[in-house]
Parts: sequence; C-alpha cells; structure tokens
Amino acid sequence: MEAKLIERLEAAVARLESLSAGGISDRGLPDGVDEVSSDPSVLAFDDLMAQYAARVSAAAEKIGGQVLDVTKLVLEAFSVQKKLLIEIKQTQKPDMAGLVEFLKPLNEVILKVNAMTEGRRSDFFNHLKSAGDSLSALAWIAYTGKDCGMSMPIAHVEESWQMAEFYNNKVLVEYRNKDQIHVEWAKALKELYLPGLRDYVKSHYPLGPVWSASGKKASSAPPKAPPPGAPAPPPPPPASLFSSEPSQPSSSNPKQGMSAVFQEISSGNVSAGLKKVTADMKTKNRTDRTGVVSASGKETRSSSPSFSKAGPPKLELQMGRKWAVENQIGRKNLVIDDCDAKQSVYIYGCKDSVLQIQGKVNNITIDKCTKMGVVFKDVVAACEVVNCNGVEVQCQGSAPTISVDNTSGCQLYLSKDSLGTSITSAKSSEINVLVPTGPDGDWGEHSLPQQYIHVFKDGQFETTPVSHSGA
Repeated sequence: MEAKLIERLEAAVARLESLSAGGISDRGLPDGVDEVSSDPSVLAFDDLMAQYAARVSAAAEKIGGQVLDVTKLVLEAFSVQKKLLIEIKQTQKPDMAGLVEFLKPLNEVILKVNAMTEGRRSDFFNHLKSAGDSLSALAWIAYTGKDCGMSMPIAHVEESWQMAEFYNNKVLVEYRNKDQIHVEWAKALKELYLPGLRDYVKSHYPLGPVWSASGKKASSAPPKAPPPGAPAPPPPPPASLFSSEPSQPSSSNPKQGMSAVFQEISSGNVSAGLKKVTADMKTKNRTDRTGVVSASGKETRSSSPSFSKAGPPKLELQMGRKWAVENQIGRKNLVIDDCDAKQSVYIYGCKDSVLQIQGKVNNITIDKCTKMGVVFKDVVAACEVVNCNGVEVQCQGSAPTISVDNTSGCQLYLSKDSLGTSITSAKSSEINVLVPTGPDGDWGEHSLPQQYIHVFKDGQFETTPVSHSGA
C-alpha cells in the first residue's frame, strides 16, 4: 500500500516539474495533450473513425487508383480535425485572422482534394467531386456564434453533405448494375457524414467547439513585407474554405453598384471624369479603321470558357422576388442560400454547371440549359424544365408538380417526401425518374414512355404507351 502511494507521489512530482520546465512538447502542443486525448469527445472521434471511416477505406482499397487517393485525403482531413479538436481544448478563442491561421492545416488538405477535380475530367470524376464537396462539412469547427455567417454545426454538416450527395447519387446509379464495390464506397462515404459526423457533433459540439479560457493564445501569421526593389506580389488566389473576409450575398454587389451610380448622378457633376472627343478621334475621321475584323480578335472572344454569347453570367435577386441565374458555364458550385417561399428561380442559358437552392421557393424554371444540374429542397408550386438538353434535377424535399417540355434527356431524382409528385411531359424524350427503393440508399430507375399507340374504339381514341420487350 505504501509502495503504491510513493509511486503516485513520485509521478505527481515529476508531472509538476515538467509543467514548470516549460510545458511545451516537441509536437508544439502542451504536455497535457495526453490527458486531453483521453477526453470523451476525443475518444468518441476515434470511435467515429473506427466505425465509419474503416468501411470507406476498405472499399477504396479494392477500387484503387484515384478513388483510393482521394479517400486517403478524406481520412487525412478527419485526422487533422481530431488534432485541431485537441488543440482547441488548450487554446484560447482567437480572432478571425487567428482562426484562419489555426485552421490552415485542415484547409490545405481540402485544397488538395479540390485540385484532383480540376484539369482533364477523370473517369472517376463523380467520386472525386463527391469526396471533395463532402469535406466542407468539416468546416463546422469554424463556427464561432450566430453572427459568424454559418449555420449551426449540426445543420452545417447536413447541408454540406447535400452538396456532395448530388455526385454521390451519380456513383450509385452508374455502378449499381456494374460494380457493387463502387456502390459500397458511395454508401460508406455517406454514412461517414450521415449519421457519423452529424451524430458526433450533435453529441459533443452542438453549439460549436469549446475553446479554453486559460490556454495558450493562437498565433496569427503576420503578412511578410516584400524586400526592397522586389516586384509587386501577384493577385490573391481564389477564396479558400476558411476566409477571414465575410461573404457577401449574391444580390448585394449589384445594389452597391447602382447606389454608387445614383450617388454620382445626385452630385450634379456627372461629366467631371469624361474626356473631350476631338475631331480626329471620331470614327469617320480615323484612318486606322479598315472595317476588317482581325482573326486574333475572334480567337480572343471565343477562347473564354465562362462567357456566353447571349450575355455575361448572372446570379442575382431581382426586385426582391425573382432569382435570375443566366449564362453560367462550367460553374459547379452555384448556391442560392438566402431565399424564401415567395421568390421564384429562373435558370436560363446555363451549360455544364450545378446550382444548389438551399431553402423553399415558390417556383423553379430551367430554360434552354445544357448539361445542367439543379438540386433543390422544397418548391411550393412547380419545377419546370423547358427547351433543355441533358439536365439533371434532384428534389430533396417536396414538389407538387414537375413538368418537362421540349427537352431531350432529363434525369429526375425524387426523395421519399416527393414520391407523390405529379410529372407532366410533352414533346420530350429520354426522361428517367429515380426513386429511393430501400433504407440502404439504393435507387430504382423508371423511364417515362415517349411513344404511344392511338386506337379509335367505341367512337373515341384510346391512347396507351408503347411497351417494349426484348428476348
């Protein structure tokens, strides 16, 4: 008994000596990291990885290639988040700039995954996009309060997966009759977030991460001054997942521009910045205009991949009632998040893009679009597809009516809440409707008839769809 007591006293003395000596380990974490690692929330994170991540990894090992590479990065991102959760328990809450620097290791892994989806389109593009979009769910760790511009952690995880589910469903549909390993991978990836990560956040961090009140201060990297005589720095790269600048709603920029115009007009000095046009500057008097359009000018105009001949790309709220999404080309991350049931969404002239509508709207119209994907939650009136080619529409909530008119190639994904939807089609072909068939996330595909037989019988025509049967 006395020997055990002496051992405990010696361990306590050694512990106090190590704390007084500096308290920082070689890994840059306080020596108390071992105690934090035994915290219930950290142990629960280990259980999350053991239960759900192992399934994703096992399926990826069988597939190999890019799917295995992106899966390893996904698991690396989860591992980085665990380390950050341990640090949070020993770090004081930083300001916004310090938070961005603190979350930099996680952001670097996410950028690696996003880089895999760029460039030449891979045969496993849907796998890569599903994995890449899903990692935005890990940003729940950046939640600092109701004024931070983010949804609550649980809701953020669910909303982030909804963005990834669009591509995850494509994997399920493409491989359900070809290779069940890919189906298993897609199902395991979903379970990693729902219910895996969602239930973990719900149990331990429903209001966001809990920072230490007396821990070390998070450091924010100061900007480095360029040396004398050095050239100007290049323009900043595209915004990453974690940014210290608050995001602006898509409808705010036009409003600011117009307010600036009206302010200039009201000042009474509208022509102050205009230059005087002399006689030699007029078109009729210029000798350098031959009337011939150079080939280089044509090439410059046509080489831009994100500009439509019909006009510039547009994503804005007009008159507070109508969202206009026009001429978007090659944009996979279009989002409308600030909407209500009185507003409508009109999508026109878009190509090879994906739009997510996060919230209930009154009506959705998709007009003259090619290879366009639209994901929405709830619609009050109807979702209309007109004059389109190769579009995909996914309803995650409810929709009373979906109409398809003069369209070639349309994939409709219905949720359990939208199975009672009335679907109307006219002058259209290749319409497939996919519905959930079981608790495992399987989809059943049904093709709508496009050929009919009309028979005059008993004084009237009877119309029946053509049924094809193969040997």
